[in-house]
Amino acid sequence: MRKWEEPENRKARIEIIPMIDVMMFLLVFFVLLSLNVIPALGVKTALPSSSTAKDLQTQNLARITLTASAEMQLEGQAVTAESLVSRLKSMEAKEPKKKLVLLVNADKKVEFQHVIDLMDTLKGKGFEAISFVTKRK
Repeated sequence: MRKWEEPENRKARIEIIPMIDVMMFLLVFFVLLSLNVIPALGVKTALPSSSTAKDLQTQNLARITLTASAEMQLEGQAVTAESLVSRLKSMEAKEPKKKLVLLVNADKKVEFQHVIDLMDTLKGKGFEAISFVTKRK
């Protein structure tokens, strides 16, 4: 009678090198994704630069964007000058204990008169905390 050798019982191994490759790929993917998502918040604008620009550290913010073609957005959604104030008042009413700070993100090619008209409208309706977004030189 002929006997066959029994195969060795081998333990399963987790290969670590392919797992490291996958983790590195995911890390690079999410880093690149996060870098591209931030500017995609609204309409792309070319900000003017300032040597005295500061970071604003408040929690109740409203971002108003003025594009080079004089279109206006509030928090990335198109808005008219007439409906802007009512939407800002509703945002202010959501958190009455915090002062609403308006961040105006105006393209450097926008006519200055549009910016002044926006400021006149906002200040006339009681919004005093208005800041302009710039990039550092």
